[in-house]
Amino acid sequence: MAEKLTIGVLALQGAFAEHETMLQALRADVREIRQGKDLTDDLAGLIIPGGESTVQSKLLHELGLFEPLRQKILQGLPVLATCAGLILLAREVSNDEPSLATLPVRVRRNAYGRQLGSFALAGDVASIPDFPLRFIRAPYIEACLDKTVQVLNETEGHITAVRYHNQLAMAFHPELTSDLRIHSLFLDMVAKNKELALGA
Repeated sequence: MAEKLTIGVLALQGAFAEHETMLQALRADVREIRQGKDLTDDLAGLIIPGGESTVQSKLLHELGLFEPLRQKILQGLPVLATCAGLILLAREVSNDEPSLATLPVRVRRNAYGRQLGSFALAGDVASIPDFPLRFIRAPYIEACLDKTVQVLNETEGHITAVRYHNQLAMAFHPELTSDLRIHSLFLDMVAKNKELALGA
């Protein structure tokens, strides 16, 4: 990569350190997002990690990050959201209140129930074959609410990864594997977005 990209990682709760490790392995610059002043204009992309979506949403409001973060995403900042991050982005949550509501999908929290609370298998994600999928008390997408939402993965009959313009969201945890391909895909997406912005 010719120029290092600065990627913000929401670092309020959850598996943010694992995302940071993967980004650093791919030679991206990482900034932890903990308060409004961290959301500077030089951010090229953002990661919203897995964890507890209700806790993260509460902290976003308490720290004054909610609306600035939402506006950044609506204005086109590329975002990668995993597990709880997917719930935060979803426009509708069938068994809870929506949060940032930037992604036109309907999601079900803790969709697999206690018996299948955590499981692992391999599947294709977009053009990436045989990616190790790690589900931990995971949601899934019940419906796409806009015809331009691209389905990138279905697992056991449920949609578990999508892309919508600048938003890449998945129900599983790529950061809890040793496979860098999804983070690499995201950085490619970020780099292309930056090139388009510079050319505009």
